[in-house]
Amino acid sequence: MSDSDRESKVRSMRNKAREIFLRALAEASIAKGFARHVHCERGLLRVCEDLYDLHSYSRVLVVSLGKAGHSMVEALSAQVGASLEGIVASSVEPAAQVHGFRYFRGGHPTPNAESIQAASAMLRMLEAQPASALIIFLLSGGGSSILEKPIDEDISLDDLIATYRALVHSGAPIVEINAVRKHLSAVKGGRLALAAFPAQQVSLLVSDVPDNMPDALASGPTMPDSTTVEDCHRIAEKYGLLKQFPQATRELFERHALEETPKSDDLAFQRARWWPVLSNRSAIEEASVAAERAGFLVHVDNSCDDWDYERAADYLLQKVRELRKQFSPVCLISGGEVTVKVTNGGVGGRNQQFALACAEKIEGEDITVLSSGTDGVDGNSLAAGAVADGSTLERARDRGFDARAALEKFDAYPLFTALGDAIEIGPTGNNLRDLRILLAY
Repeated sequence: MSDSDRESKVRSMRNKAREIFLRALAEASIAKGFARHVHCERGLLRVCEDLYDLHSYSRVLVVSLGKAGHSMVEALSAQVGASLEGIVASSVEPAAQVHGFRYFRGGHPTPNAESIQAASAMLRMLEAQPASALIIFLLSGGGSSILEKPIDEDISLDDLIATYRALVHSGAPIVEINAVRKHLSAVKGGRLALAAFPAQQVSLLVSDVPDNMPDALASGPTMPDSTTVEDCHRIAEKYGLLKQFPQATRELFERHALEETPKSDDLAFQRARWWPVLSNRSAIEEASVAAERAGFLVHVDNSCDDWDYERAADYLLQKVRELRKQFSPVCLISGGEVTVKVTNGGVGGRNQQFALACAEKIEGEDITVLSSGTDGVDGNSLAAGAVADGSTLERARDRGFDARAALEKFDAYPLFTALGDAIEIGPTGNNLRDLRILLAY
């Protein structure tokens, strides 16, 4: 095969990986998820297996939060009509506002002043509702920082931001990070549901957490909390967090002053229901369909969810090498997230870090790796992720980049954007965790 033919082949594989990812995003959209699971006709609202006669309630209020906050409100309003009212908190400005809603732009990945304002507004609204009211919660990923209010008044916004940074950069998986967040918050870990009691409640979930841990979504503001104060102390010790926390947060741990979150036997949950509308599984299924249509034999392996990115790269690359001995072409799809413990302040994110780590390991091989976030955002970069293959390192060297140095500095974005291999799609209004797509002949 000539050099030009080989170059054309590897470029084609990178394009196919992008096409599979983008097709999965389009098919696992909020609008399509709501069309499948939510329907309203003449005031009778069906949410999965539940029915709600909206005319029977004294008031129907909507609380929408997370990166999909705008998309979820728009999808619900398209079904129910213009009668809804409530509050939306998301990390971006809406393209257009839905009549009857108040809007807040919370911070992500760390809270800002509007995160606290949104939480205060929601608590005031919910605490005034009687048993005859219905509260519809629309929850999506990113809600942990977008909506926040410290449970202890001594914790300032600056303290809150420093606490979040310590947690996010600790290398801990999202479930452990959110366990600590819940116990420091006046709205997380079921406390938003507690505020809404005795109103009837239903939560629609667009999930960016493991399917078996729904209460980790947005730190579970409307669900019984499965984590405990003891878990928080264990996590803080495991990752050496106390020395990284600001004094106000550290003192709560040192004084053993954390308050327990509401559990499943709390009265607040007796008239509450929770329904997943979309999850990482949805994205995986749509990516599988797209890959099969592109002619690949598809294998799904989510074993490395919440693994360190280097370990995950070794595992998945070994898996795809084994698969291509039996099948060609083959597509290995892996959902969930990998963890990265950031020690230097470059520009990038976990997906680009994973892709670049793979590029080092597959130099010269006919393997293509795409890793990207379904929310359109990866770390502190403008990209959602990146695609790499056996030619990435050579092409990077030709442009003056040192891939090993970029990895060590957590600075993968400049390299991938220079190669044209960064996936820049902007915020998607959705958040279903990450997808890793590995192609091999």
